[in-house]
Amino acid sequence: MLTSSLVLGAAEHATPHFNGGDILFQLAMFLILLALLKKFAWGPLMGIMTEREEHIAGEIEAAEKSRAEAAKNLEEQRQLLKQARQEASGLIENARKQGDVQRDEIITIARAESERIKEAAKLEIETQKEKAVAAIREQVASLSVMIASKVIEKELSAADQEKLINDYIQEAGERR
Repeated sequence: MLTSSLVLGAAEHATPHFNGGDILFQLAMFLILLALLKKFAWGPLMGIMTEREEHIAGEIEAAEKSRAEAAKNLEEQRQLLKQARQEASGLIENARKQGDVQRDEIITIARAESERIKEAAKLEIETQKEKAVAAIREQVASLSVMIASKVIEKELSAADQEKLINDYIQEAGERR
């Protein structure tokens, strides 16, 4: 029985009862805590958040400036590359033209030299031809003189005369 009275006594205490003082005290403590949080936590927290927001905005602005600068540098590099290509193309064209001019000059000089050599060779050939003709005339004259002197020395028959001419021609050929 004792246990059942304890159980009944505990049941009486277990019934909820409404205590207005505790609620007001808890409400006041909550409002004080809220004011303290606003003053000491919310203000600095909002300051940190504002500072973070400004920092992020500054980073975004710096990134935009960097991107714009990179785009500007890229465009400058493209322009420089385009200009370098144009200059290289101009240099190649000038070199080609200069090469064509030099080639034409070399061909002209070579043709002139060829003509000069050809003319010199013709002159040399003509000179040698004249010398050969002069030498033949001298030999013919010398043979004629020798034949005439032999004829004068003795009267020859046609066969003897032909043999004599052939002997002198052979003898003149051996002297050369």
